[in-house]
Amino acid sequence: MTTHTPVPPASRPVAMAVMSPPDLLDKLMSVEAQGRLRHLAELRGPVFEDFSSAEAQSLLPAVEVLITGWGCPALAPEVLAHAVNLKAVIHAGGVVGDKMPPVPRGRTITASNSGEANGIPVAEYTLAMILLANKQTFDAVRLYRTRRDHVDRELEYPAAGNYKKTVGLVGASRIGRTVARLLQPFDLEVLLYDPYLDEKEALALGAELVPLDALMSRSDAVSLHVPVTAETRAMIGAAELARLRTGATLINTARGEVLDQLALEAELVSGRINAILDVAVPDVLPAGHVFYDLPNVLLTPHIAGSMGTELLRMGDQVVAELERYATGRPFEYPEVLASMPTPQPHLESIP
Repeated sequence: MTTHTPVPPASRPVAMAVMSPPDLLDKLMSVEAQGRLRHLAELRGPVFEDFSSAEAQSLLPAVEVLITGWGCPALAPEVLAHAVNLKAVIHAGGVVGDKMPPVPRGRTITASNSGEANGIPVAEYTLAMILLANKQTFDAVRLYRTRRDHVDRELEYPAAGNYKKTVGLVGASRIGRTVARLLQPFDLEVLLYDPYLDEKEALALGAELVPLDALMSRSDAVSLHVPVTAETRAMIGAAELARLRTGATLINTARGEVLDQLALEAELVSGRINAILDVAVPDVLPAGHVFYDLPNVLLTPHIAGSMGTELLRMGDQVVAELERYATGRPFEYPEVLASMPTPQPHLESIP
């Protein structure tokens, strides 16, 4: 197998890595990937956890590229002011803009994030859960463990299976779109709700664009893929949950805040629907929470995103973006950063 060795740029940019814990870099990048990184850039100092140490402060003025990851503190205005040569931020995570103040006037700072790479395992988890839920796998596991004898699958699960079932995706986010594409090879009807999407875009994803109420009432499995905003907070409440078919499954890999958790708890305690929850409010539920013990709830500890070997995909993307930057090409996965507004000229009132 041929090893990829990037061509070194004529002038290697000075780089600095900031993430927490510092050994996260070793989990994100293989030895080969770290070798490629150091081939492309002059990585100075250790992996820093923040910008406050004397060594970090002394290095900041020369840094052209910041490589950041989970646990990186905010780039406060004073940090940005000290990093006078900073031209790019490459983030091993979903979004870096929320860690930065607006880019000062007169400066150009480009950014890239690994949201695309981190979204792949979330979409894979979602696909697996949809297929297993429609197959009534989790209920069958519980029944078999309890009975420890022959289970007549046609008698016990006459409606199980994925053929001609309906899946509803709430949100055409990056992950939502990936899930839609992953579902295309299967004999499933896919419904999609997103107020910012048009029918042509939905059709290209192999989905039918429908209102939220219709999606909830028609789907056998519903998966949530929206960010937390003022519009989406508790967007799935008692009324929406009541529209789910009896026996339907709700899957949430987005954020717990997009659900009215008390309304969901009431539905789940009744046993009418099922849920697969990788996120909740709070993210780690109290030990006595009912979700841990309900037979119709599968609770996972926020594992849908990148973990284990999947972290290496994010690191590979960081190195690939660094190579693009170092050789004068635009990022493949850019993130637009906010900029300081340009002051408006003062208009004197005309007498």
